Amino acid sequence: MTWTTQNSDHPLEFFYQIHDLILEHRRISAKSIAEQLGISRKRVGSITHEDLDMRKLSAKWVPKCLNADHKRQRCQSSEQLLEFFRRYPNDFLSRLLTIDETWLCHYDPEIKQQSVEWRHNGSPCPKRFLVQKSAGKVLTSIFWDEDGILLIDCLPKGQTINAEYHQSLLVQVKEKHRKFSKGVLFLHDNAPAHRVLVTQKNLAYLGFHSLDHTPYSPDLALSNYHLFLGLKKQLKGLENSSDAEVIAVAETWLDGQTSDCFLSGLQKLEQRVKKCIELRGVYDE
Repeated sequence: MTWTTQNSDHPLEFFYQIHDLILEHRRISAKSIAEQLGISRKRVGSITHEDLDMRKLSAKWVPKCLNADHKRQRCQSSEQLLEFFRRYPNDFLSRLLTIDETWLCHYDPEIKQQSVEWRHNGSPCPKRFLVQKSAGKVLTSIFWDEDGILLIDCLPKGQTINAEYHQSLLVQVKEKHRKFSKGVLFLHDNAPAHRVLVTQKNLAYLGFHSLDHTPYSPDLALSNYHLFLGLKKQLKGLENSSDAEVIAVAETWLDGQTSDCFLSGLQKLEQRVKKCIELRGVYDE
């Protein structure tokens, strides 16, 4: 690394000492550096930010520590999807159908940004108490394509999503799908009910062509990186008293989205699979 010290009043030795301390322990605090070197925290901040051009970044949570095989599978699936974009540039997205499940909580505490308030200078900072998500929740399956929502189904209490239940949803979707004559390209994740042999046979029988999706890849799942983000943000901080109430809020928000919203989510897939290939299968930071 090369440092420019023309406009700096800091002795060159501090550059190397601070840089060595940071490389030795990435989580070291500015206070600790200042104490070890006998200089002020302001001086440490000036050197690290202005001269070394370094910032502290929080770790990003990822779903899985990927091994070489996982990365290879992610690249292979991304290559297959990219080939569909190349082979059918005019109608790939119009034939694409996706589904995913998500939990809708009766109450999901608001995020920090949602609690921001205007206050006069000198006013005390508003307090927020740590609140857990409510125990009440409902598992919801959402099928959608470029034009919008095809089916929203909420799992009845006491049931689980198994192959038989999932097949019943597929039959309903076939009856509703707007462009079935073109041949449906179906992209879903690797949930057990999705990948069992009986489901794959039923998809073929119904005329769905199932696209490959590798495990541990929510970053390549359409609903996870697009649709559910807006939906969960809408539900943050709302207190719903029942399944019916939270479902109604979710359906109202989904019905209010334009076709451009759904199409843009599908269009993002191309860049995401390209990025996955560029990064050789690792998660996009």
